[in-house]
Amino acid sequence: MGGLEAGPVDSNDYDHAPWEKKIDAIRNLLSEQNCFGVDELRRAIEALGPGVYDNLNYYERWTAAVTRLLQEKGVITTDELGRMMATVEREWQEERKS
Repeated sequence: MGGLEAGPVDSNDYDHAPWEKKIDAIRNLLSEQNCFGVDELRRAIEALGPGVYDNLNYYERWTAAVTRLLQEKGVITTDELGRMMATVEREWQEERKS
């Protein structure tokens, strides 16, 4: 959880995947549009709980937290999210076939 000793992270040693760059851009945009602040994002990340938190990487935590905040604020419903995820899954499967 937040505040655990893990040492510094050198981001230059890591090549970010396209989806990680996207969630970073989405988080930045939503923050700039005052949809939520860093305090809310941290609360949502910490609310994942140790079992979930420990099994997600850095950007997966951001994705889960941003999703939770958007649902809490009524920006997106669980049904809408499910439909979008199904669309992404179909597109990904089609892309893999190519």
